[in-house]
Order: sequence, then C-alpha cells, then structure tokens
Amino acid sequence: MKLDKNTLAQLAEHLENAELKAHDVTKITDDHPDMDWDDAYAIQDLIRARKEGRGHKTVGLKCGLTSYAKMKQMGVDTPVFGFVSDYMACAEGSDIKTSELIHPKVEAEICVVTKAPLKGPGCHVGAVMAAIDFVIPGVEIIDSRYRDFKFDLKSVIADNTSASRFVIGGRARRVDELDLRTLGVVLEKNGQIVAMAAGAAVMGHPAAAIAALANHLGARGQEIPAGSFIMTGGVTEAIAVQAGDSVNVRFQDLGTVGMRFV
Repeated sequence: MKLDKNTLAQLAEHLENAELKAHDVTKITDDHPDMDWDDAYAIQDLIRARKEGRGHKTVGLKCGLTSYAKMKQMGVDTPVFGFVSDYMACAEGSDIKTSELIHPKVEAEICVVTKAPLKGPGCHVGAVMAAIDFVIPGVEIIDSRYRDFKFDLKSVIADNTSASRFVIGGRARRVDELDLRTLGVVLEKNGQIVAMAAGAAVMGHPAAAIAALANHLGARGQEIPAGSFIMTGGVTEAIAVQAGDSVNVRFQDLGTVGMRFV
C-alpha cells in the first residue's frame, strides 16, 4: 500500500459523501497517482465500514468489468468487485428517484444466492455451480461519482465499483434448470429494445465471475459465505437513463424486471 491511514480515511469520506449527496468529483488518482490496488480496495472497505457503522447492512457482493471485451478495452485481466447495501435495494416495478443520483445507467445482471461457502485460491466454475442455491434476475443501476464517467480502475474500485441501486424481480430458479451460458436477456427502454445479450457475455459463464470473486477474496483471507447474494456483472452494456424513462428487462426462463425513473 502507498497511502497512509489518514489519507485512506479522507478519500473514503470524500467518495461516500459524493454518493450520498449526489455530486460528482474528479478521479482520485489525479491527486494520488501513486495509489495501488490494495489502496483502492482499502478505501472501498472503509466506505463499507462507514455504512455499517451507521446501521446499514451489506446485503450482497457485486462483480464488475466481467465482459472480456470490456477487460481488453480497459487493459486488465480480472474483474473488479464491490458490495451493495440494504438502502440500495429497490422493489420491482418501483419509482427510482434520479434526484438522488448523478448520471445513472442500467445493466441487466444474472444474480445468484449461494447455499455453501466459496473460498479461493483455486475456486472454479464447477465449485461455484455446486454452491449456488438459486438464480434470480436483476438490474443494477450504476452511478459513478466521477465527473463525466471518466475514471481509471483504481478510482472505480475505491468508489465501490459505481454501486448505487439495484432491483431484483422475475422468479427464482434452481441452477440445474437453466443454462446460464446461453440464457438470453433483452433490455428495453421506453418500449424499445436497446440491448440484447446472453449469459456467456459474462466471462464466458456467469459462474466464472463468482469464481474470480472467491479467488480475489481468498487472496485477502476472506471467503464468500453461504447465503450470499451475488450480482455477476452486466450481461448487457450499460444504458443511460433519466427522469421519465421506464426500463423493462426480459430474462429467458426467469421472467422480467422493471422500474421507472422519476
């Protein structure tokens, strides 16, 4: 790590305030170009501790940059990881207030709940599939706190991978009833199809993203506990939304997830 504890704490407060007060900031590596990956995750951990210290519960884990094309574009070979808090959960079909966000975008996500713990190193797709209790469809509303969505990976990790809101809906299915790799997803905005994809868009198989998460945590002496809710990363590209938009996402064999932005 390159940054001292006081600097890490100040950056965590700075980024969380930007989220809670819905105002943008410049990427933190502009002022701290020497910060490393451990610093970035340490800042994210401090943001999580701040939320939990105020009584919020961490209700899930999330994977980001899980598309091979996106990883190649960003010059990385592994996804990034974050968390979601209880207040970020929105009911299916609900109104989402854009006044509480900066520049929201939506991504369709295949989500799972585990029935057994997962720990790296060496976690693989087979172990993940055996540990999944059920699969459920979701939509993540990402909202980077960085001005004009301009950031580098260390900055976005520190910003809890742009976590903001999420919606789950449809119906839960057992994993052995589905082919996660070929599971089709269609994202509609205001009644028009704007993105289509299949589960293989997520690292070739959504379970591969969870294995990468387990291996990431294992390197830090942590594991994915049984009963964890995990968002495996955007199946579709991120689509910008604004007040007045309605979004409906159809998941093959899993039903639909919808919301309105007001």
